[in-house]
Amino acid sequence: MSEMMFAAVVWVVTHLGISSTPLRRMLVGGIGERAYLGLYSLVAAAALAYLIWTYTSVPRFDYLWMPNPDLYWVAKITMPIAFILLLGGFMVRNPTNVGMSIDSPEQAVEMARGVTRITRHPLQWAVILWALGHIVANGDVVSVTFFGSFLVLSLAGSFLMDIKKAAAMGEGWTAYAQVTSNVPFAALLSGRTKLNLKELALPVVVGLLAHVLASYFHESYTGTVIL
Repeated sequence: MSEMMFAAVVWVVTHLGISSTPLRRMLVGGIGERAYLGLYSLVAAAALAYLIWTYTSVPRFDYLWMPNPDLYWVAKITMPIAFILLLGGFMVRNPTNVGMSIDSPEQAVEMARGVTRITRHPLQWAVILWALGHIVANGDVVSVTFFGSFLVLSLAGSFLMDIKKAAAMGEGWTAYAQVTSNVPFAALLSGRTKLNLKELALPVVVGLLAHVLASYFHESYTGTVIL
């Protein structure tokens, strides 16, 4: 368990400890933006590989709660939504994505489309929902630590990204934030944006199809049958 915890801490710290601290500015100033992104990608890939290797290697004897089919409904609800957000996030221009920017407040309003009307961080919330469903379904300490590290990283990352984007984009980000929300559905419920079913049609179809395929082949790449 100590090894799993160490791997989880390495995974979280190598992300938040680099990208969300003054260390990032120091590295970019020293080696340049492109070199920093390359280095950051290598470190992140190594940390992820180590995390996954540890998860598949350590024994899982301790349980916080025993697996219960009555709890599987959580994953069955969160996973389809996660796929819709994940794939839908690549179908729109989103200033939260790497390399994207906002040229004007008017453009910011136009960029609030598709799944970004639900949350301006669709990729992060896809991971949060994926992690949450798997935490509830498994219950063992190792799995809770493994999936919990993704949940913590993505949740904290979404709020930290808001801070960084606000500082970098100024008025454009302010306008975008006014018509979107970090927490899913908050902007819709507050009336700051409206749901457009036509914009969601393709993300829903593609996301649900991907979910069906992932569920069908789940045993082949995880060794676990979905009940």
